[in-house]
Amino acid sequence: MNLATILENSARYFPDKTSIIEGERTYTYSEFNNYASRIASALSGYGIRPGDHIGFCAPNSFDWLALYYGALKCGAIVITFSHLLTKNEFHRILSDCRPRVLFTTEERLPSLEDTEPHFRSDLIITEEGESSCKTLAEKGDSSFETVDRDRDEIAAILYTGGTTGRPKGAMLSHQNINASIANVVRSERSSENDLALCFLPLNHVFGQMHIMNSTIYSAGGLVILPSFNMDMSLDAIKRHKVTKFFAVPTVYIRMLELPDLKENIRSVTYCFSAAASMAAEVVKEWKARTGLNIYECYGMTESASIVTFNHYYRHVVGSVGTPSSLVEVQIRDMEGNALKRGEVGEICIRGPNIFKGYLNDPEETSRAFWGDWFRSGDIGMIDADGYLFIVDRLKDMVITGGENVYPREIEEILYTRPEVQECAVVGLPDREYGERVTAFIVLNKGETLDPAELKQFLKGQLSGYKIPKEYIAVDELPKSDAGKILKKELKKKAVV
Repeated sequence: MNLATILENSARYFPDKTSIIEGERTYTYSEFNNYASRIASALSGYGIRPGDHIGFCAPNSFDWLALYYGALKCGAIVITFSHLLTKNEFHRILSDCRPRVLFTTEERLPSLEDTEPHFRSDLIITEEGESSCKTLAEKGDSSFETVDRDRDEIAAILYTGGTTGRPKGAMLSHQNINASIANVVRSERSSENDLALCFLPLNHVFGQMHIMNSTIYSAGGLVILPSFNMDMSLDAIKRHKVTKFFAVPTVYIRMLELPDLKENIRSVTYCFSAAASMAAEVVKEWKARTGLNIYECYGMTESASIVTFNHYYRHVVGSVGTPSSLVEVQIRDMEGNALKRGEVGEICIRGPNIFKGYLNDPEETSRAFWGDWFRSGDIGMIDADGYLFIVDRLKDMVITGGENVYPREIEEILYTRPEVQECAVVGLPDREYGERVTAFIVLNKGETLDPAELKQFLKGQLSGYKIPKEYIAVDELPKSDAGKILKKELKKKAVV
């Protein structure tokens, strides 16, 4: 088994079909596969062998995808992390994974000179010039035969965002990824007729597995952008007649400000949101404005993306759906005991998509499991019909005056207010209560913040201890490059 065969299969059955659109250039599946094979051949000739590490620290591009599949074809392990890392973060990850080959940007090259000699890469590939993918591919042969790998051998290592501490490399096998993307394709009814827009980072599990790999698996087309830009995204949708739109809650919230939203996305037939659970109020407004549902799933890096999917057939607003094929979900208490439906506890997952552990970190790997059940760190509830509802992140829970408060419950209600564009509720240190519930709010244009009015509004819907004691207006909320709100950063700024 080798993950790269998903590209080869699509090239075999749909050689002349559009695979990737980048800028003004369109690539067929045959061109894409041949380019990746030449890269694989060149890497093999350079001495790269099965199991060697190849690091990716660059923005989205066609070369990123071609090198990804080229690396897999020769049996290497692809290791992906954000190109927005600070110099120190970059060095820490390099020292952990020690890639023999590194694909990065010209801007990163000076910082590589400061790295320790024992974890410098043997080969540096950049986007342009003498060390580019194109130059590398010219040395290879498109007839390269893909190396077979065992299903349990590692295909990719994705570094988690590190929003709560040191980034960890989640090791995903060929089987983990194949099982997950097959579930995405089945759940979304993906086909060769789809054209998806991808501006979310390919180093992240959502961009890499849910969008990139699942689209290639189903022989659909991908329009690649380096990052989200409203004008570029709308232009790409109109010009190429994009049918599948993938984004994060922040993007949907911003797009709802467009007066001609429905006309701008006329070709889109499927919308999906990831990174964080979407507020029900936003989903309802999007449906009213566009006629389209915003579909969600539940997943994470350690599950190679999808765990549950909110259905085409019975879409339940506020839920993240029911378990995907061969994936089991259980709710457990903090002692590891299984709970009944309707009870709130930690979401635990078992299935062929669950990762093999964290790179160089057996202790953290051990803590992440109860037997063969992965502990997600998320709090949830499964209803009588088997639909999973995310209550909150375990680490985001606020303990105030001895009471447990789940921020998401408060955020959902705040989103119903006309003045609230975005919000995040956190616990800040408090001498009397331990933590005080605090709401950070990004206001809609022309609106003002009235804490007294908000408190009065919340009194009718929440217990007293859950009502924020403080309301802070901010211009924006800090986010990761994958669009996840960084509550830890909010806390830091508020305490300073």
